[in-house]
Amino acid sequence: MKSRVCLSVGWITLFLMGCDLFVVSPLLPFISEAYHVSSAKTGWMVTVFAVTYACFTPFFGWLSDKKGRRTFITFGLLLFVLSNILTAFSPSFFWLIVSRILAGLSVASITPLIYAISGDIAPPSRRGTWLSIVVSGHLTALWAGAPFGTLLEYFLGWRSVFVVMAIIGAILAIVNFKTWQNVPKSNVARNLLGGNLLRILGSVSVTTTWAISMYVLYVYLGAALYSENSFSPSEIALAITFYGIGAVLGSLISGQLTDRFGVRKISKVTLIFLTLIFICLGIFFSSGAWIYFLLFLWALVGYAGFTSYQARLAVEYSNKRGIVMAWNNTALYIGITFGSMIGGFVVSHYVCSIAAIFSFALSTQKVQKTKEESVFSGR
Repeated sequence: MKSRVCLSVGWITLFLMGCDLFVVSPLLPFISEAYHVSSAKTGWMVTVFAVTYACFTPFFGWLSDKKGRRTFITFGLLLFVLSNILTAFSPSFFWLIVSRILAGLSVASITPLIYAISGDIAPPSRRGTWLSIVVSGHLTALWAGAPFGTLLEYFLGWRSVFVVMAIIGAILAIVNFKTWQNVPKSNVARNLLGGNLLRILGSVSVTTTWAISMYVLYVYLGAALYSENSFSPSEIALAITFYGIGAVLGSLISGQLTDRFGVRKISKVTLIFLTLIFICLGIFFSSGAWIYFLLFLWALVGYAGFTSYQARLAVEYSNKRGIVMAWNNTALYIGITFGSMIGGFVVSHYVCSIAAIFSFALSTQKVQKTKEESVFSGR
């Protein structure tokens, strides 16, 4: 029962964090109209959030390894409440941007630490499954967050979306504070710039190249479906739904497979299959209804690889989970940014394949363990 409570709290918390990230995009036209600014200028809400998140996650990961994760998760949720209230009632566009900076700061102290604390308390033989469950919360928001925000905006206006998230965040602050109270904090202080930093950066670079391979196409998926397949808006929405369901299932299935066959095997195999799927996408992208299956398969394999690699990092850096998960999230955002930039110039499925191959090559590196790190025997 205690395990189920911990997993449920982690899942719901990451779902809320994902909603805060994915819900903004469909609301931008209404926010632009409310503050009488251009759509391009309103897009800075997303940019400042992402930049703040990417810059501060390593700092909070390092602090959580030294001081414990519960404090910073609770702090982040309280800041999340404040930031969303400010977003809902900002008197000017300047304060709206400030609110999204605070939101990025809050999520930076929550998301990677939920991953880390889940790895901390999971039984060694079930670590992959536990991580896959909490990751699925964030992935569910990928396809459910935007419709939720759009529906709420239709009935109550765009400001109500942020008010609702603030209320849920306040409840979760109390729940998380209670849930993680018996989790012991690490008693080993670590230096952010210690000798292991380059090794950590080398490991999380796999996530960067994975994100490039996924998002170079995903960011422009709607436009590609419209131009290559003449899809209607409803057909595009259905295609993205197939993608979202595949992402959630891939994450959940990955946990079971990782616990059974080992973190290194599954992370490598999924990257190989991801490369093959991108080649198929390049050949059969204009195949009509078959694209739904290909998108489902793409997300299924792609996010299975992401989740298994998170589990691998949790094992190979068992005494540094906070900072490693934080750097991994920063690497993810860097990859998304570069993927979006590349996709803006060349929407090419073969570029995705090249990035996936490079990601596989990086993943074959064997992490050198120190004496303080545990060895995941036989895997």
